[in-house]
Amino acid sequence: MCDSLISKYNVAGPRYTSYPTVPYWDQDSFSVSSWKDSLQKSFKESNSKEGISLYIHLPFCESMCTFCGCNKRITKNHKVEVPYLESVIKELRLYVALFSDKPRIKQIHLGGGTPTFFSSSNLEYLINEIFKLADRAENVEFSFEGHPNNTTLEHLETLHQLGFNRVCYGVQDYNLSVQIAINRVQPFEKVQAATNNARKAGYTSVGHDIIYGLPFQTIDNVIHTIERTIELLPDRIAFYSYAHVPWIKGNGQRGFKDEDLPTAAVKRQQYEIGKKLLDEAGYVEIGMDHYALKTDSLYQAQQNGTIHRNFMGYNSSNTQVMIGLGVSSISDSWYSFAQNVKNIDEYQSLVEKSELPVYRGHLLTEEDLIIRKHILNLMCRFETSWQDDDLYFNELPDVLLSLIELEKDELIEIKSNQLLVTEKGRPYVRNVCLPFDLRLQRNKPETQLFSMTV
Repeated sequence: MCDSLISKYNVAGPRYTSYPTVPYWDQDSFSVSSWKDSLQKSFKESNSKEGISLYIHLPFCESMCTFCGCNKRITKNHKVEVPYLESVIKELRLYVALFSDKPRIKQIHLGGGTPTFFSSSNLEYLINEIFKLADRAENVEFSFEGHPNNTTLEHLETLHQLGFNRVCYGVQDYNLSVQIAINRVQPFEKVQAATNNARKAGYTSVGHDIIYGLPFQTIDNVIHTIERTIELLPDRIAFYSYAHVPWIKGNGQRGFKDEDLPTAAVKRQQYEIGKKLLDEAGYVEIGMDHYALKTDSLYQAQQNGTIHRNFMGYNSSNTQVMIGLGVSSISDSWYSFAQNVKNIDEYQSLVEKSELPVYRGHLLTEEDLIIRKHILNLMCRFETSWQDDDLYFNELPDVLLSLIELEKDELIEIKSNQLLVTEKGRPYVRNVCLPFDLRLQRNKPETQLFSMTV
C-alpha cells in the first residue's frame, strides 16, 4: 500500500451503517409519533414479503474490553438477566400493538455487550416469548454474538434448537501482549472449542471477528492471528480496523495511550498482508471489511445481488423493517430511524410505563433515500449508477468533481452514469462514499466525530 495514498486519504469518516449517519439526524422533524406512523407505513409491505427483522441488544459484560465502542454495563451480578429480558419482551409487545397483522420474523440478531452473559435457559425464555407474539417467516436467519470464553455447548444447542443457524465469535487477536492491552485474554484453544462446538451443534455459518490496528499489535501479530484463524476455517471473517474514538466512548477506550497504536502506514500493511492471506485461503471479500467462503450464504447473497447492510452489519436478507429492542438499539423502517435511550434504568422505566423508549431519530427525505441507495450500493457491491431523474442530479457534477482525485489514483472508475470501485480502491470505500454524503458536505463538523478511514 502506497504511503502517499495513506497520507492523502486517511481522514475522519463514517462507517456508513446508515445514511444519514447518526450525527446528522434531523431531530427537529422527528417525534415518537412520526416514528410510529413511518413504521406502520412500512410494516405491512415488509411483513407480507420477507417479514421483519429484530435486533436485540443485550448489554451486560463481566469485564471491560478496552477496544470496545459498544453500549454496555459491566457487572458480575447475573440477577440482572431476567428483569432486563422482561423489559425487552414488554417493548416488543408495545410494537406488536401498533400492527394490524401478526409480525413474521425473518431475522433475529442478538448483539451486545455479551449475549452469552445470559444463561441458555434465559435466552430460551426470551425467544419463546417472542414467538408467542410473532410467527416465523420462511428460511429464517437467526444469529448471535458469542464470547469464546463463556459460550457453552448448552448455549449453542439451545439456540440452535430455537432456529439459530449462525454465530459470530469475537477473536480480535491471538497474541497475549495485545490481549492484555485490550483486556480480552482468550487462548486459541477456547476459540477452537467454541468453533467446534458450534459445528457439532449444527450451525451452518460460524464467523470470527479479527481487528487490526490494536495497541502494541505488530504485522507479525496479524499474520499469526490470521494463520491460526485459517486453521479453524470459519465460514465468515470480519477483518476490520480498530476504531479509536475515546472522545466519544470515554474511559472504555483509554486503557492505553495513543502512541501505543500502530501508525496509519503500519495499519495499511497489516490490512494488505491479512487480505492476501485470506485471499490465498479461499475467502472472498464481501463489502467493506468482510470475507466469506464461497459456501456461505453471504457470498451467495453478494452473487445474486441480495446482500444488504444495516445496523446489524452485512446480511443476506433485505427486510424493509428492522426493529431494535433493548437499550440503545436502533430501528429502521427504511423511511425513518429511531434509537432507544442509552441508560438501562431509564430504558426499563419507560417500558414499564408502556412508553416506547425512543429518544431520537430521523425521517428520511426523498434526497436522503436516493443517497442512501448509492451509499448502500457502494458498501455492498462496490459500484453504483444514477439516472437523470435522481432528485439531487443537479448536485451530481459537484459530487463527481470531488471524486476526480480518487479516479486519478485508480481507486475508482467513472463511466457515463456508473461508478466502480477498483480492487485497489476497496480499502478506501469509505472515502468514495464521502462526496455522496451531502449532509456532511453541507455541514462539515468543527470537531472530529468519526474514526479515521485508514
